[in-house]
Amino acid sequence: MNTSSKVVIVTGASQGIGAGVVKGFRERGWQVVATSRSIQPSSDPDILTIAGDIADPQTAERVVGEAIARFGRIDTLVNNAGIFVAKPFTHYTHADYAQVVATNMSGFFYITQQAMVEMEKQGRGHVVSITTSLVDHAIDGVPSVLASLTKGGINAATRSLAIEYAKRGIRVNAVSPGIIRTPMHAAETHEALGKLHPVGHMGGIDDIVQAILYLEGAGFVTGEILHVDGGQSAGH
Repeated sequence: MNTSSKVVIVTGASQGIGAGVVKGFRERGWQVVATSRSIQPSSDPDILTIAGDIADPQTAERVVGEAIARFGRIDTLVNNAGIFVAKPFTHYTHADYAQVVATNMSGFFYITQQAMVEMEKQGRGHVVSITTSLVDHAIDGVPSVLASLTKGGINAATRSLAIEYAKRGIRVNAVSPGIIRTPMHAAETHEALGKLHPVGHMGGIDDIVQAILYLEGAGFVTGEILHVDGGQSAGH
């Protein structure tokens, strides 16, 4: 067991923002526990990969348990795992609803609960969740009620947990992105998606990574929903 470095758990870590977060923390010398359904083993001894469904409470228990067994501590949890299903409200199916709630809300709840148990033992810790600017700024033509329902709930939970745990040394924050250039958006859509932001372009993965790293170093910041959205939440 190596307890000399700080340790971060990153969910949804196999691609896109999650993979960028893993890279960003490793560049700062952190040890990383990376989890997703499709995560592959890493050749880096300071990256522990754990495959599993984040909506399953047993996955949360396993990730946190193996993090403690391997690295001896948990300093930060980055709740990045999430899915987005864009449909008109009345077209959502029972399966759509169940899938989005399971991944976005249960996937936040179970692992945050497990990680905070360990953080409380340590008397310190930090939780950062990735939500969406659509919670604050709905866009005509981008139906997003399930994203707003689930990620909006996480924004509210972020503030609540920040106050509940403020005197216990645990900070709780969120990053609220606009539309980020990731593999989920085909290149031919980038121009149109960029126009949905006042700055006129999409964000990059590193924009989100840098926001998370900022919050990591901002010891006097808790309960913050940090918008990284090209001005969307400010208006048009």
